[in-house]
Amino acid sequence: MPRIAIAYVRLIDRLCMRVGRFAMYLLYVMMAILLWSSVTKALNFPAIWTLEMAQFTLVAYYMLGAPWTLQMDTNVRMDLLYMRYSPKGQALWDAFTVLALMFYLGVMLYGALDSTIYSFEVGERNPSAWRPYMWPLKSIISVAFGLMLLQSISILIRDIATLRGEKI
Repeated sequence: MPRIAIAYVRLIDRLCMRVGRFAMYLLYVMMAILLWSSVTKALNFPAIWTLEMAQFTLVAYYMLGAPWTLQMDTNVRMDLLYMRYSPKGQALWDAFTVLALMFYLGVMLYGALDSTIYSFEVGERNPSAWRPYMWPLKSIISVAFGLMLLQSISILIRDIATLRGEKI
C-alpha cells in the first residue's frame, strides 16, 4: 500500500478513536443533566432546559460515537454467511458493502450540511419554551457524518490491503 494510504488510515483511526472516547463521556454529562432535572423538580423549581439538553447530549453521544463504532467493527451484522468466508472473502464483501455505506453517508452529509447552513442563515431555534439555537446540534451531526465518511474510506483502504495480502 502507498505510504499516504497508510498514513491516512492511521490518522483517521486515531481521530475517530479520540472523538469516540470523548463522546463516551457525554453519557455522564447526560446523566448529570437528568439528575439536576430531578433535583430541581423535587425542590419545586423545575428547569425548562434539562429535557432538551439531555436529548441534544444523547444525539451528540451516539452521532460522535458512530465513527469509532465503525472503526472497531462493533456494528450489527448478519454473520450467517459472512463468517464462512475466508479473510479475503470477508474483505471483498466488506469492500462492496462499504461502497454502499459511503454513498449513503455522502447523501446524509449533504443533507446535514444543507440543514446546518440553513440553521445558521435563519437563526433556527427549537420551538419550545427554552428555544435553543439548532445550529450547534446540526453542526455536530454534520461533523459526525463527515467522520463516518472518512472512517468508511479508511475501512475501504484496509479491505483493499487485505485483498492484496498486505496488513495495515
